[in-house]
Amino acid sequence: RDDLRSPIVVIMGHVDTGKTKLLDKIRKTNVQGGEAGGITQQIGATFFEKKTLEAQTAHLNETEKFELTVPGMLVIDTPGHESFTNLRSRGSSLCDVAILVVDLMHGLEQQTIESLNMLRSKGTPFVVALNKVDRCYAWKTCADSPIREALDQQAEGTLSEFRSRSTDAKVQLQEQGVNSNLYWEMGDDDWMNSDFVPLVPTSAVTGEGVQDILLLLCQIAQRKLWKQIMWCANLQCTVLEVKQIDGLGTTVDVLVVNGYLREGDRAVFCTLDGPIVTEIRGLLTPPPSREMRVKADYIHHKEVKGALGVKLIGNNLEKVMAGTPVMIVNEDDEEEDIKQEVMSDLTKIQEKLSVDKKGVMVQASTLGALEALLQFLREETQPPIPVSSVGIGAITKRDVTQISIMNEKGCSEFATILAFDVNVEKEAREHANEMSVRIFTADIIYHLFDQFTRFMEELAERRREEAAAVAVFPSICRILPQHIFNQKDPIIVGVEVVEGILKVGT
Repeated sequence: RDDLRSPIVVIMGHVDTGKTKLLDKIRKTNVQGGEAGGITQQIGATFFEKKTLEAQTAHLNETEKFELTVPGMLVIDTPGHESFTNLRSRGSSLCDVAILVVDLMHGLEQQTIESLNMLRSKGTPFVVALNKVDRCYAWKTCADSPIREALDQQAEGTLSEFRSRSTDAKVQLQEQGVNSNLYWEMGDDDWMNSDFVPLVPTSAVTGEGVQDILLLLCQIAQRKLWKQIMWCANLQCTVLEVKQIDGLGTTVDVLVVNGYLREGDRAVFCTLDGPIVTEIRGLLTPPPSREMRVKADYIHHKEVKGALGVKLIGNNLEKVMAGTPVMIVNEDDEEEDIKQEVMSDLTKIQEKLSVDKKGVMVQASTLGALEALLQFLREETQPPIPVSSVGIGAITKRDVTQISIMNEKGCSEFATILAFDVNVEKEAREHANEMSVRIFTADIIYHLFDQFTRFMEELAERRREEAAAVAVFPSICRILPQHIFNQKDPIIVGVEVVEGILKVGT
């Protein structure tokens, strides 16, 4: 129980409930005190050292008397929800515990429910943060104080609004089959009872309740999860993102959950073209300073110990797939076995990524996004949109040429690239104009889909108009004898249309 690794916490919730804001609040509470240290900004993840956690929760801990034994905490901020399922590839469930952020003013929203179901299907323990308490009527701000102290300061009217809103949230959670309670009202049996979820009212703007949530996460980690977060030397490591960085070339951001990574290790990565083995040329973590963007500012490490977010430098990492595992070849390992193991995930995904003969091209930033997008196009859209090829990363001239074949096959509507959250190279865009290929880009799946359906509707409309000249609409008319106005050129008569459609030009 003594040698624990940092628990990995994931923040989830609906758009605009304040996930990132909450993180900012946790990060800033230190920086604003003029103290820059204690927090390392990490790749897609933020690492909180033990002393930061202690400093943050000191005030609350005077009453709680809880001893922290975790070495720190690694918090991952998820965009929306889709990359999430992927982060858990390999049963090495990447995150140990989650924070589900609910907007107290709006209750449960669509993505919140989606996230909830994800967490429940994985059996991940989570805490619900009822965010935006400061929006309650006439709320008196008690910056950064524990939430119970803040609530004691409020007027009766504010308290009753808070109570009714938190009860609403409780009821909505109950509708989803989740028992919850404000965390200080939970008895010991609720704690031991794993299906009870603690609610923590917070405010990301003024900072009430932030201490509570940090302490609560440490408590859950140490009480319920200590078996799961015991440190072990087997490497568990997942690729989070692949990024181009000036001066370093292509770098891969990975999350080391357990074990060691050393400089000079031979690592096996998974790419669309098969496994690659490359030597790790450098391990970088951003410094605990505020400037992330300065190139020389990365700290080089000879080895890192999980759980940490690290940048890897190596050769030909361009094609590495985000969301796949990384493995290390040791002296006594068979390289081929490891290659197969690394690729096992991708083979699963490739079955999912099966493509049609005719269809659009789909490009996404990460593997998780790609899966989500394909599922969306195939299952959620009416009618489903066929996909002829998929890819990850920026759109190049080659992709444009590849999809332009659809023009020759006579289905020009599919000479289209749906790009989700990726860059389009300038050459590719120019080439697309020449080859009459359309590129739709968006950061939100729904927008991408809307753009494409709008385009399909316009196309159908255009085709109707073009066909009007060719199509023959037969009709039978009866001339009404008392309505013959002009017998010679031009003939003007009144008719009754008996059958069919009478059109101009028939």
